[in-house]
Amino acid sequence: MLKRKLLTLLTLLALVLSLAACDANLDQAVQDASATAEALATANADQINAGAATVEAAATANADQINAGAATVEAAATANADQVNEAIESTGIDPAIYGNLADIDLNGVTVTFWHQHTGARGDELAAIVDEFNATNPYGIIVVATNEGEYSDIYDKMIAGLTTGNVPSLVVAYQNQAAAYQVAEGLVSIDPYINDPIFGLSEEDKADFFQSFLDSDRLPQFGNEAFGFPPNRSMEVLYYNMDWLTELGYDAAPQTPEEFGEMACAATDADAGTVGYEISTDASRFASFVFARGGDIYDYENNQFTLNNQAAVDAMTQMQQLYADGCAILIAERNGDQADFAARKTLFTIGSSSGLPFYRNAIETSEQGAFAWSVAPIPYTGATPVQNIYGASVSIPKTTPQQQLGAWLFLKYYTSAEIQARWAVASNYFPVRASVADGLADYFTQEPAFGVAFDLLQYGKTEAPVAGYDNARDEIAEAYSRILNGEDVQTVLDELNTKANEILAESAP
Repeated sequence: MLKRKLLTLLTLLALVLSLAACDANLDQAVQDASATAEALATANADQINAGAATVEAAATANADQINAGAATVEAAATANADQVNEAIESTGIDPAIYGNLADIDLNGVTVTFWHQHTGARGDELAAIVDEFNATNPYGIIVVATNEGEYSDIYDKMIAGLTTGNVPSLVVAYQNQAAAYQVAEGLVSIDPYINDPIFGLSEEDKADFFQSFLDSDRLPQFGNEAFGFPPNRSMEVLYYNMDWLTELGYDAAPQTPEEFGEMACAATDADAGTVGYEISTDASRFASFVFARGGDIYDYENNQFTLNNQAAVDAMTQMQQLYADGCAILIAERNGDQADFAARKTLFTIGSSSGLPFYRNAIETSEQGAFAWSVAPIPYTGATPVQNIYGASVSIPKTTPQQQLGAWLFLKYYTSAEIQARWAVASNYFPVRASVADGLADYFTQEPAFGVAFDLLQYGKTEAPVAGYDNARDEIAEAYSRILNGEDVQTVLDELNTKANEILAESAP
C-alpha cells in the first residue's frame, strides 16, 4: 500500500514538470500537488496509526494470555508443592526420594550390599543372603560382596558419592554415615521403620536395645536414623583370675584405683610381667572417660569435650602407670592378646567380639590354660558405663525400588531368628533382647560372652558425627604425648581445639 502511494506522488510531480514545460500555471500546479501529497501522507499516517493500534492490541492480548498461562503454571506448581509438603508432613516421607511405598514393584529388584565380613562371619552372612533370596515374597535379589576393611569401604563410598557408583546397602560406622550424609548420599531409615506395611511393629521396636537404635541417630542431621544395627560389640576388661588370686585378690577391679593397684602388684621386671598393656586407640580413651562419668561429646551444643575432668583424671592415671612401669605400650597388633595368653600381662582392654580369639590363644598357649573372664571397665559411679560400638548398615540414596528392597533385607537380617544365628557365628551381641533366651547354650559354652551381655544395659556410645575419623587420629597422638610425659591438661586442651576445628570443617 505504501509503495502505491509513493508511486502516485511521483506521477503527480511528473505532471507538474510537464505543465511547466507547456508554460502552464506552475504555482497552481505545485499547490495542487502539495495538497495531494499532504492528503496522501495524512491517509497513510492514519493507516499506520491504525496498524500500530492493532499490533498493540494484539500484543496486549498476547501478554494477557502469557500472564494468565504463567499464573496457571505457578498455581499448579504451588499446588504440587503443597501436595508434596502435605505428604511429607502427614507421612514423613518425601515421595521424590522414597516414592509411594505401597505401589512400588519389587519383583526383580537387585540389592547390592558392601560389607567387610570374612571367615565364619562371611560364610554365615552368605547363607543368610541365600535364604532371603530364596524365600522373600517380593522377588528381591541381594548380592553381597566383601569390599575390604572398613577403611576400604569408606574410601570407595566417598569416591562413589561423586561418580554415582554406590551400593544399595553399605556397612558404616555412625561417623562414617554422617560423612556420607554431608554429601546427601543416604536416606533416613525412619520412614521405613515406621511404615504401616513394611515397617516394624511396636512389639518389634520394643525388642531392640534402645541404646543400639539411638546410636544411629545423627545429631548433625536432626537426630534422624541414617543406619540400622545388625550387631554391636563392647569394650571390656580382660583379666586373669588365677593370677589375681595368687596376688591376694578375689575379684576383678571395680574402681580405677583398684585397677592401678592390681596392675602394679602384677608388675615384675625380672619376671617380664606387667599389669596392663596400653592401646592409644580412641575407643580406649573414650572407654576410660565414660567409666569415670564423662563424655567426649556435647550433644546439645555439638562440640567435642575431650578435655573434661574425667578425661584429665583418666589420662593422668595412665601417665603415672606408664611412668611407674606398671603399664607398657602394646608392641604389635594383637600383641596384648598374645601376652595375656602367655601370662605376661594381667589386664587388657578390648572388644567383646575378640572373646573366641582370646579363648583360642589361652587354650593353645605353652603356659597352659587358666581361669579368666571379662569385667566392666573400672568405674567411679554407682554402676558401670560401657563403651558400646559397632558398624551399622546404611541405605545410600539410589532408587525407591532399591531402597525399599534394601530395607526389607535389613529387616530380615535383624529378625529374632536370624539374630540368634548371627550372634553365635559372629560373636557380636544381638540387637534384640528376646534373642538372649535362645542363646543359653552359647552362654554356657562362652561364659564371658554372657557376662558381657549382661552389661549391655549400661551402654554409652562414641560421637556419631562427621569428622570423628580424623579426630580419632588426633586422640591417639595426644594419648602418646601424654605417655611421654607432657602436661595432661595442656595436651587435652590442644586436642579439643583441633577436634572441634575438624568438626567445623566436616559438619554440614
